[in-house]
Amino acid sequence: MFNDARNTYLSSSIGTASPGRLLVMLCDRMVLDIERALGLQEGAEFTDAHHHLVHAQDVVSELSSSLRVDLWEGAAALQALYSHLHTQLVQANIHRDVEATRHCLALARDLATTWRQAATATGQAVAG
Repeated sequence: MFNDARNTYLSSSIGTASPGRLLVMLCDRMVLDIERALGLQEGAEFTDAHHHLVHAQDVVSELSSSLRVDLWEGAAALQALYSHLHTQLVQANIHRDVEATRHCLALARDLATTWRQAATATGQAVAG
């Protein structure tokens, strides 16, 4: 019963979120996935870490596919950053590389902070 209510709330939150809020939510989830993966890798639980790293890769792919490179000058650089992050997540997973995962976590945190600031600056709600 609790899970049904939680899922309903999450679906409603996503369905009514502004584009800026959705970006922040995606980035926050990516950070959470990488944090979880890092903890699991540090404990040598690589199979469980794999699932979180794959989900983080999916988030980066979504961010990349939704980027409109024709709309602003910095989009190509952001696309390159997304590509780098995706590649590093794959490498961290394949090679069970804790340092690569740490690198990805730092990038993901910076992206989340940057998108949160951009959403706030444009007046889009980011609280939640």
